[in-house]
Amino acid sequence: MFQMNGVFIPVTDIERSKKWYETILGLIKVDEWKNGSDHGVGYIFSEGNTGLALIEVEEPQSTSFTRKGAHPNVYFNFSSDDIKGDYQRLLDKNVMTTPIQHSEEVSMFDFKDPDGNSFSVVQEAPQSPYHENHIKELQRQHSKY
Repeated sequence: MFQMNGVFIPVTDIERSKKWYETILGLIKVDEWKNGSDHGVGYIFSEGNTGLALIEVEEPQSTSFTRKGAHPNVYFNFSSDDIKGDYQRLLDKNVMTTPIQHSEEVSMFDFKDPDGNSFSVVQEAPQSPYHENHIKELQRQHSKY
């Protein structure tokens, strides 16, 4: 029925952000539009089918919310199959990150773009209910034939 199609990121300087997202995250540009004050750029990742679009805004806007207990939480995360390598690649490119945190089911860290937008990177352990093998099995069980 539905699947995630795209995520929209508010950025204050679209030219700076285009360079950053293409260079740092390796996104592939699909489209760019400018209609009056509406300026955006659509991207895809080298794998998967979820898109990401940068939308130019006048003031920074949060890509996170606060959970109960005042804990910050991002609206979405990026998955990784090599979290240590991806972490090191971001550090090598001088991206502000948090240390990698490990639990029994997931390893994760956060990073920020030039506008201060926060993002998480996660790598699910094989025993995690969110590991791709478990997700594919759930999808198979619930698919309509």
